[in-house]
Amino acid sequence: MEFGFIGVGAMGGPLACNLIRSGKTVHVYNRSAEGRDKTLAAGKSGVAAMNMADMAPCKVVFTCLALPEHLTEKALGPDGLYAHMQPGSVHVELSTIDSQTAFALAEAAERQGIAYIQCTLGKTPAHAERAEAPLFVGGDQQAIADLTEVWPILGVFNNVGTVEAACAIKLVSNLVGMANLAVLSEGLRIGEAAGVEKNLLLQLLGETGAHSFQLDARGKSMTQGEYDPPRFALDLALKDLRLGCGMAHGMNVDVPLLDMVFARFSRGAAAGLGNKDCAAVHEV
Repeated sequence: MEFGFIGVGAMGGPLACNLIRSGKTVHVYNRSAEGRDKTLAAGKSGVAAMNMADMAPCKVVFTCLALPEHLTEKALGPDGLYAHMQPGSVHVELSTIDSQTAFALAEAAERQGIAYIQCTLGKTPAHAERAEAPLFVGGDQQAIADLTEVWPILGVFNNVGTVEAACAIKLVSNLVGMANLAVLSEGLRIGEAAGVEKNLLLQLLGETGAHSFQLDARGKSMTQGEYDPPRFALDLALKDLRLGCGMAHGMNVDVPLLDMVFARFSRGAAAGLGNKDCAAVHEV
């Protein structure tokens, strides 16, 4: 079985490398040759792909792109991915997207005889490298079962049932995570204003109910003002907040606190911090 991988950035790259290291034949396409070549260096079973037509031999194609519009651009259209995938093949979509985009892709895939799986990702690139990132998998259940041996190569498998659930869990995770980050920023400011030494503040917060994933992952970056290189860019966090708040509003779920978090990250982007790690929200 041959695999395709489109988009080998911060999260996609480690997953593609894991597939190559496991000995799978993986056709790798990326916007930049640098990212593609870095992934191909993971092993001898990687193959450079120059366009969507090069995905034709692949039984399973993974996509991991930054924005929903990037995904639809690559997948749909007369020379898009779906025009070259074979009936009976499988598209595993890894990006953080809204359910409307996912539904449109799933419907287009079905018309071409392609099985569609939404597999959103949790945690960080470091977790992805160790195959420890949680996978929130929904969609075609037979196709999901057929990939039983592949999921452990990528991460920690969780079957959430539907495409909509896979999209929602990832967006909710990022909504809560970014809200936590914004609150952590305010807490750190209070502690520092009270004269608590920065390292001691982080240590003691970690021993209380204030302990969180974001405290461990980004607390030190925030107190030291170090936001490069970005593990998860502020612009991407803002995109996920926009999609997540939009999902909530569409369901008539009131999210006033999350709307405030969205506004704060918007100020960060307006201040020119979009290419920094999302911890840079501490600066606004």
